[in-house]
Amino acid sequence: MTQVNMLEAKTDLSKLVKMLETGQEEIIYLARNGKAVVQMTLIPKKPVSKRIGVAEGKFKVPDEFDAWDKEIEEMFGGDL
Repeated sequence: MTQVNMLEAKTDLSKLVKMLETGQEEIIYLARNGKAVVQMTLIPKKPVSKRIGVAEGKFKVPDEFDAWDKEIEEMFGGDL
């Protein structure tokens, strides 16, 4: 944990952000008159969801799924 005053934060903002990004610090407190008033942290990264497989496990293919192909084939004259 690091605590810096407002003037130092304005002067060294990019340095403070780099400390967070590199993991050197998890939280940086900004102080006014020696009293912490603001907390700086990194925004948590959201896991990237791939579109393919997003519904995995939410749908079960019925066992008779392939049997429906024959039924539909017969509806169209039996020659697909």
